[in-house]
Formats: sequence, C-alpha cells, structure tokens
Amino acid sequence: MAELLSIEAAQRLVLERAQPLAAERVALEAAAGRVLAETARSVVDLPPFASSAMDGFAVRSADTPGTLPVVARVAAGRPAPRALDVGEAMAIATGGVVPAGADAVIPFEYVYEHDNTVELSEAVATGANVRPQGGDLRAGEEVVGAGTRLGPAQLGALAAAGVAELTCGSVPRAAVLATGTELRRPGEPLGPGEVYEANGLILKSQLLSAGASVERLAAVADDEDAHREALARGLEHDVLVTSGGVSVGPHDLVRAIESELGVDEVFWRVAVKPGKPVSFGVRGRTLVFGLPGNPVSSLVGFELFVRPAVLALQGHADPLPRFEPGRLAAALRRNPARDQLVRARRTGDGSVIELEPLTGQESHMIARAAAADALVLVPRGEDELEPGSAVRYLRLG
Repeated sequence: MAELLSIEAAQRLVLERAQPLAAERVALEAAAGRVLAETARSVVDLPPFASSAMDGFAVRSADTPGTLPVVARVAAGRPAPRALDVGEAMAIATGGVVPAGADAVIPFEYVYEHDNTVELSEAVATGANVRPQGGDLRAGEEVVGAGTRLGPAQLGALAAAGVAELTCGSVPRAAVLATGTELRRPGEPLGPGEVYEANGLILKSQLLSAGASVERLAAVADDEDAHREALARGLEHDVLVTSGGVSVGPHDLVRAIESELGVDEVFWRVAVKPGKPVSFGVRGRTLVFGLPGNPVSSLVGFELFVRPAVLALQGHADPLPRFEPGRLAAALRRNPARDQLVRARRTGDGSVIELEPLTGQESHMIARAAAADALVLVPRGEDELEPGSAVRYLRLG
C-alpha cells in the first residue's frame, strides 16, 4: 500500500491546482469578506487637511504663553473663516480644519477663557494636537494590498481614503453533497440504523465563512444512479465537497463514480487523524474534495484542505491555515504514524494560551466538538507530550 501523504504535501497538491478565478469590480459597500485582486490606493490625502485632534483653541506656538483674543470659532465640517494672524486664537472642535497660520491646538482644559480671550500659562509645542494633512497616507499610496481579505478595519480604511470600487476575486461557487442511505434530515423520525445528517450543514457553514456561495444538494442514498446524478450537478460548480463514501467499503461509491464522470484523482488518504480517507481531484477547473463521513473528520479535513483552496480561488495571498503558538494544559499521547488534530478549549490571559484537550476525541463525536474552540496539532511520534509542551493550534469558529 502506498505511503500516506503528509498534510503539507497534500496542501501543496491542492494549492497547485487552486488557481485564482477571474477578478471583478465590486462596490465598497458589498466588499465585506471579499479578497482584493489589485492593490487599492487612496483617492485623497488622509487626513485631507490639517485637523484638530482635540476640542480647544488653534494658536501660533510662537504666541505662547500669553493672553490672546478669540477671533472666531471653527466647527467640524466647515472651513476656517480666515487665516490666523499673529497674536490671535480661534476656538476649534475635534476634526475641525486648523486655520492657516496656526501650528498648534491647546485643549480647553489647559487654558483660562474669559471676556472672549484665552489665557495660556505655558508654551505650546509646535504641532501639538494637530493631525497634519496626509499624516496617515498620501493620495495614491497603498491602503490595502492585493491578496487581502477585507474585514471591518480594511473597509473602514478604504472608505476614509475615498475608495468607492475595488477589484476583487470572484466568489467561488461551491456545492455540498452528503452521501449515505442512513441519513435523515433533523425533524424526521429515525428508523433502525438511521442518523441525522449534520455534515452538509457543517460544510455549508464552513464554505460560507471562507467566502464561497453554496448550494447544498439533497443527501443521496448508496445508489449508483443517485450518486451519478447528484455528483454531475455538483461538478458544475467551482468546488464540489462530498462527505462519506470515500473509503473502501462496498457502499463507498463516490470516488468510482467521480472517475466515471471525468474527475482526475490527485490523491487519496493523508497521514492525519481524524480524516485519513480524504480525497482530492479535479475536473477541468473544478476542485473536488471527498471528506470522510464522520463529522469531526469532515470538519478537520475542510480546515486543512478545502478552506485553503477556496481562499486561493479568490486570490488570497496566504491561504494556508494560520496555526498559532500555545501550551498544552494536559498530557497528550502522540500517534506514531499520523499527525493528529486534537479538539481543545483555549484558556489563559492572552500572553500565553493554554490548551485543554477535551475528553472524547473519536471522529464521530460531533457533540463533544461543539465545546471546542481550537484544534491542536500533535505531530506524529512515539512519545507523549507533557503538560506545558509548546504546540501549535488552529482557532475554530
């Protein structure tokens, strides 16, 4: 039997085939979660004018300390009425335009105001509480780089920079298909040997969170014609993700029928626990993933292989899973042949993340997985990882 692929080798094979889809223009208002295909540059200087960082008085630093007449008041959103002359002050609101001639703002609480004059007992430094024009960035400079997935911070920066439209990678169209005669929808009565189907919903949720649009196909029984019809429909998408039917049992039909339909299998089986029987293939530009039927195996396989592919299709600059450093709170025995992804809970004060493995790590125990917010990567080996061992983990949720 062929040696199992490592996680890293399987990921390389997937990303080699996950070429970015065509780009399209997207309005900023509709760009949340999209991936930039081209660098976005500022339309204006940011800030577009010298503005006050405080409610206070705009002054010339050379006139301080001293008593100055207050000759005008500058509101936010309005131009300064005129330039500031020597020996004058203007009241100014936070965000207000600093008048020409002024080079500092002193907050209200640091002065004494009376009879339309303001008394400054100490010298004010040049530039104090003034946000200079272009201090954040200049017109034409990069706001967000290509390959970045757009979250609230990026969208806010783009809006402030005056960017109304963006060039983004297209949204991948994904199909999800769960297989198995034993599957029933939640709410239906269960007969002998039947279980409720959860993988389709898990995978749909994961695909949506990765930025895909999703069609969830109806689960199919272990019947060749039903498989053939459903798989043919799924192969019309950019990504097809199936669960179940990828092992070697007499009812595991997915890989054989996909082959009949023209899918070129790239790999089958990876040295990972849970999730060893995962398969990956292509038909044209369609990426085809076969995940095991056990719910936790399916969840793990998605995070390791499918999510990177979906992000890569959108042009993400760094699509691989983002493992973070942490420390084990309890001992874990390593698997000699396969890397493990162990479900755990994160604790700690933020500086050091402690990872508490959950009881019940079998791949069918999806209810136990509901309490997990991390997957701890435990490299294969013969020994045991002691409490306090440094590990890497992947956030869930």
